[in-house]
Amino acid sequence: MTTTRRDFLATTAATIGGAVLFDAPAASAALPPGITPVTTLNGSTLPWKMDKGVKVFHLIAEPVKREFAPGFVVDCWGYNGQSPGPTIEAVEGDRVRILVTNRLPEVTSVHWHGILLPNGMDGVAGLNQPHIPVGETWAYEFTLRQHGTQMYHPHSDEMVQMAMGMSGFFIIHPRDPSARTRADRDFAIMLHEWYIEPGSSKPNPSVMTDFNTFTFNSKVFPAVDPLVVRRGQRVRVRFGNLSMDSHPIHFHGHQWTMTGTDGGLVPKSAWWPETTINVPVGTTRDMEFVADANGDWAFHCHKSHHTMGPMDHDVPNLMGVDQSGVQERIRALVPGYHAMGETGMHEHSMMQMPGPRNTPPMMGGLGPYGMVGMGGMFTIMKVRDGITTYEDPGWYSQPKGTRPWKVEG
Repeated sequence: MTTTRRDFLATTAATIGGAVLFDAPAASAALPPGITPVTTLNGSTLPWKMDKGVKVFHLIAEPVKREFAPGFVVDCWGYNGQSPGPTIEAVEGDRVRILVTNRLPEVTSVHWHGILLPNGMDGVAGLNQPHIPVGETWAYEFTLRQHGTQMYHPHSDEMVQMAMGMSGFFIIHPRDPSARTRADRDFAIMLHEWYIEPGSSKPNPSVMTDFNTFTFNSKVFPAVDPLVVRRGQRVRVRFGNLSMDSHPIHFHGHQWTMTGTDGGLVPKSAWWPETTINVPVGTTRDMEFVADANGDWAFHCHKSHHTMGPMDHDVPNLMGVDQSGVQERIRALVPGYHAMGETGMHEHSMMQMPGPRNTPPMMGGLGPYGMVGMGGMFTIMKVRDGITTYEDPGWYSQPKGTRPWKVEG
């Protein structure tokens, strides 16, 4: 059974082993003054309820369907109807209890990645606890003794369950807001990669290196939400990476500094300016900057294959090969065939060449000047003067004299 967010929020109160399941208020309601709630692009924050001084959260591990892009639906595993799961937000010093219900077809557990806690709560099945059987609900409870950007994921059949999309952020805000620089906008992006056969819907968890789908929060461009910011705001972007590769995330028009890792805050004396931050496997990185330049700015992984959609690794290299007449002859046998790769791939993104059912284009979302020849781990940071909402403001119109022009003659 797959649980949608609406189903979960409609759950009536019940008691399992003395723990309360609930219809909860927004998790950000009790954050200390001066702390900005986190925005998880294309995601949500997990609600909670206070029970005798303990913040109680409920995670449901289950198969989920995630629409990576319009018409491209993937059979993932995740939490509460989402992949990645909803972001857990709490405050340093909180006592938390996380109820975990297992609706997967196999046993599971949850590891609280980077969190300082008692050994028995660490979530490594077989080492720190028994595996959680199918259909059962188990409770983890501990006091938060740190602040920073952490994660949660299974430590039971980890290869399969993580490859199928089971992960999420666990963000602990400082009890004293002055412990770190205040951010006006605070975003969370989980990096992941998948191998999904073109035309199919199931990721292959046995693939170790040859991935063909790369996502921000289990979305591919152009379906990734933009980061909408008012000019002059201080912005924090939190990255998490539980995939098989590092991802150098680059953004345009600004410089940022790394202010935190999964090991805690970085002292200001160790900050340095960057425009690209490599996020290694099994880590988080907090980046901060002031959005001081209006525009639509690219925001993407800088591994070039990670900004395109599914391809097969057996495609022959046809760069520079004369394919005159080939397309017409093959179309007589295979209707719809496209000769491709002779001069590059841009022409095919321009055409939005159709692929197999349930397969996104290799690259290309529509921009104000035509197709953007990117896909996968790519989105747009939209910085504007004077905006009053964080809805997508549309395309930026560059002032006269601030874009390139055609040279005549």
